[in-house]
Amino acid sequence: MRIAMIGTGYVGLVSGICFSDFGHDVICVDKDASKIDRLNAGEVPIYEPGLDALMAKNVAAGRLSFTTDLTVAVDGAEAVFIAVGTPTRRGDGHADLTYVMAAAKEIAQALTGYTVVVTKSTVPVGTNRQVKQTISKANPQAEFDVASNPEFLREGAAIEDFMKPDRVVVGVQNARAAEVMAEIYRPLYLRDFPILTTDLESAEMIKYAANAFLATKITFINEVAGLCERVGADVKEVARGIGLDGRIGNKFLHAGPGYGGSCFPKDTAALARIGQDHAFPMRITETVIRVNDEVKSRMVEKIRDALDGSFNGKTIAVLGVTFKPNTDDMREAPSLTIVPTLIGGGARVRVVDPQGKAEGEALLPGVKWMDDPYQAARKADLVVLLTEWNEFRALDLKQMARKMETPRMVDLRNIYSEKAARKAGFERYIGVGR
Repeated sequence: MRIAMIGTGYVGLVSGICFSDFGHDVICVDKDASKIDRLNAGEVPIYEPGLDALMAKNVAAGRLSFTTDLTVAVDGAEAVFIAVGTPTRRGDGHADLTYVMAAAKEIAQALTGYTVVVTKSTVPVGTNRQVKQTISKANPQAEFDVASNPEFLREGAAIEDFMKPDRVVVGVQNARAAEVMAEIYRPLYLRDFPILTTDLESAEMIKYAANAFLATKITFINEVAGLCERVGADVKEVARGIGLDGRIGNKFLHAGPGYGGSCFPKDTAALARIGQDHAFPMRITETVIRVNDEVKSRMVEKIRDALDGSFNGKTIAVLGVTFKPNTDDMREAPSLTIVPTLIGGGARVRVVDPQGKAEGEALLPGVKWMDDPYQAARKADLVVLLTEWNEFRALDLKQMARKMETPRMVDLRNIYSEKAARKAGFERYIGVGR
């Protein structure tokens, strides 16, 4: 099939490349000419393991191309995916649909035959019907249907998630659109991956409900971690104990500095706002948002306690600043709350992150970027483990402790244990919920 992918951000680029690997002919479109130039030169503008090789493979096979010309991409396409940004709108928490509706208007003028216009972006309930109205108004003669196809990609594991999904959700209004979507996802259907076909509104709600639930699970264990510290329990053991219950499961039960990234903060805020707009407050989600902010503040106090109450004049090595490992994404990362507070308190902060520097240089002014964790720890007063990159999971703690001015560690991901840290020479170790 011929597919046009509007938007080459994280979702659009990963989806477009993976669709081409299914055997479809895919044209990815973006208004940013510099980004398209980089893609045409074989350079992937985001960090996602394996994406560069997969892109090169399908470009070489002639199934994947990139352009700034939306009209050329949409002409003759059987499906057009909208995968543009829907950031949180300033002031009210709504998802900003400016880019979605702008894309819909442009698509309307470029349609040349029956096409399914698919919203891949995360959008509030009712958006796909708005997209349909927008296209019909801009081009009354257009022959098309709309579909909702929310994404469930984990940054750092996006290719695996696309190729071997837990489920594919498709919202449609009629059988004709359903048939087109079934053909697009036929390679997954043949391998018995679940494909849920439902109505537009349910598909839109599934995305928000899923992310809100996962954010709730993370926040729940973080709140339990705080209580564990007061009563002397170990949150890792608690998480293991409840995670073995099949009704709960062990995923997303890792205590830490709070959730971040491109999805959970934005989608929980949007769901809370949707509830308010429909006079049905989402009280659990609203509480999750508030508690997650409090968790980040609690992490700052852990670091302050490790330094005997003051950041002033202290040298701190921070290991990891992206919101999670295996990505360069800094959006809503806990580091954006924690690191500026350290600097504002008078600390000298050194940062090591395998992929965070490209975005982090602008977002974290005043830090010193270093490539080696042992170099960053030299003469430092404290090491803070903030993102659980594999590079930080097997550190030589003895070597690190010997290099430090005062060997102290705040481990916000519970990678190590107090016993191991003290055996290696650390005089103080502080984890989360332990």
